[in-house]
Amino acid sequence: MRGSTSPGTPTGSRVVLRDVFANPDSSITDITSRTGLPQSYVSECVAKLRDDGIVDTTVDPADRRRTLARVSAEHRLVVGRRAAVPVDAGLALALGDGEPAADEVIHWLVALAARLESAEPGPILRQITAASR
Repeated sequence: MRGSTSPGTPTGSRVVLRDVFANPDSSITDITSRTGLPQSYVSECVAKLRDDGIVDTTVDPADRRRTLARVSAEHRLVVGRRAAVPVDAGLALALGDGEPAADEVIHWLVALAARLESAEPGPILRQITAASR
């Protein structure tokens, strides 16, 4: 989740955020079990992440005493925008600026991207989609 938290974010908060990202609509108890962090600390982290707009929380409809956490839609957009960086400059630097090899690699990557956009979702995307339901 590159760019999702500042370098000053405590490690525990990053662990909680990663767990919430991987397991949407998890209860504090579920996050505590998976991370091994104390329940009070997980609750504090989720509250801070919620206050920062990174995590949304809802009441569990099956057990109104439980709070469920998921990464906010807004935060997903922020991470997506930060991650969507053109690779042309990095390729040119790695392969040598102005080199025909860089232009050829960019050409093939653009062609590959076009093919992937029109294809059916692959097994990894299907797994991610199924897990988020």
